[in-house]
Amino acid sequence: MVSVPGTWHDSLMLVGRGHIPAYPLLAFEQCRVEVSARNRGKEHPVQLEPHKRNWEDLAEVDPLWAILSNSQRQHGGWDLDEFFAAGEREVAGVMDTLQRLQLRIGDKTLLDFGCGVGRLTRAFASRFQTCYGVDISERMIEGAERLNKDYTNCQFHLNTVDSLRLFPDDSFDMIYTNLVLQHVPDRAIIKSYLREFVRTLNAGGVAVFQLPSYISLRRQLQPRRRMYTLLRSVGLPHTLLYNKLGLNPIKMNFIPAQEVISTVQSAGGQVNCVDTKQTPQYQSSTYFVTRPAATS
Repeated sequence: MVSVPGTWHDSLMLVGRGHIPAYPLLAFEQCRVEVSARNRGKEHPVQLEPHKRNWEDLAEVDPLWAILSNSQRQHGGWDLDEFFAAGEREVAGVMDTLQRLQLRIGDKTLLDFGCGVGRLTRAFASRFQTCYGVDISERMIEGAERLNKDYTNCQFHLNTVDSLRLFPDDSFDMIYTNLVLQHVPDRAIIKSYLREFVRTLNAGGVAVFQLPSYISLRRQLQPRRRMYTLLRSVGLPHTLLYNKLGLNPIKMNFIPAQEVISTVQSAGGQVNCVDTKQTPQYQSSTYFVTRPAATS
């Protein structure tokens, strides 16, 4: 699980032991990538219903912990003000990083992908005219609307498909997602979302997304998640599995960095920078992507 971020960069780190593969990765000092021809590509969509059910379960039993996991905050341990303050710190760090990278963006529209109860959507609300949050869980969206009713420039939408067809091309000045794509169960779905980020991004806008680029085999085993899935499939209630047996359905997924870069480029995006954090068992990358204006 992910430790609570004291700063934005802290949120990218996990602790463990294992082997890191030797494929090349980019860092802030070497972060310019050439753009290939634009091609959105097509892959067969994968059923998202089990994934949706898992997040409905989590949204009922412990929504804040499911969004920002910390062993000391499990089972209702998050203070709501502290939870939203962590979001404000994260967003402030992201905006500072964009400034440091000299990535200038408009302030009209933002998409918070995998918004949960609006922890980050709220933080972005003071920086953009309109903020859109999407999530796969109805319960999360209901919580977001309830907790952020005073933030009138925030809109929350349920999104249960492997696309962002809710939104037309060129919709957003900025797209942000952190600690979300890593829980999507299938790489094909993750890549579909990446292509959709590029499609819905304004020319000159920036998409910032975090995604593990390596997880050790040991961490991929995830026995508690597998046991949860098995017992849930035979009818045991999720409240029992989570509250009494200490199980949860949160999956961890990854895509090697070069695959991510290739997917973004094929959709017409430009990877301006990749910030990589790693431990022996886990390697996480945050990508800074723009969509250049079309040339005549």
